[in-house]
Amino acid sequence: MSAFLPVLRVTLAKDMRLEWRSKDAINSMLFFALLVVVIFSFSFDLTAEESRRIAGGLVWVALLFAAVVALNQTWARELRNQVLDAYRVSPAPAESLFLAKAIGNFLFVIILVALMTPLFVVFYDLRSVGPAYQLVFAAVLGTWALVVNGTFFAAMSIRTRSREVMLPLLLFPISIPALLAMVAATTAILTGDNSPYLSLVFLAVYDIVFTIVGFFLFETVLHAE
Repeated sequence: MSAFLPVLRVTLAKDMRLEWRSKDAINSMLFFALLVVVIFSFSFDLTAEESRRIAGGLVWVALLFAAVVALNQTWARELRNQVLDAYRVSPAPAESLFLAKAIGNFLFVIILVALMTPLFVVFYDLRSVGPAYQLVFAAVLGTWALVVNGTFFAAMSIRTRSREVMLPLLLFPISIPALLAMVAATTAILTGDNSPYLSLVFLAVYDIVFTIVGFFLFETVLHAE
């Protein structure tokens, strides 16, 4: 247990350094999300009110699909030069690897959110009727809900031949409750029609439950043949 924090810190620093050099995950996610924003903005002629009502669903669906790209790439890096096998035979805690990967993916997606938010505002003429600061809570809780499960299931599917297909098949069904809560919270904040608190509380509970599940089951996944 004394190695938990050092391994987490070193693994996270290594992932950040590799992404800073290559920018593979950020570029892939940014291109996909930008494509969605541009296509939908030119496909519909929406009023400001209509934009606020559909923006929540559009934002989170775009982020969900974009995040899958980063999640696959994160674990694919560990297959090179048998790095993942080295983790398996080392005495390093498996939980440290899981949390480091989840935090790294969280930071990647949050960077994408920060980059895409001004574009959504410009293309869809978005103005928040409700308290805009609540969007930060929705973004943080919703992003963690996506990446904590995505990191876990990406590790399960990384050794399969069709991992690009297997990850969405595993991730999307279990993410539906969280996705509905993300959309509901974001729409409620943008339109001001309803209170987002129930959806935000649901997301917080969802994050806690699946973080604990992934934390305790990841060692089994890591050492599975």
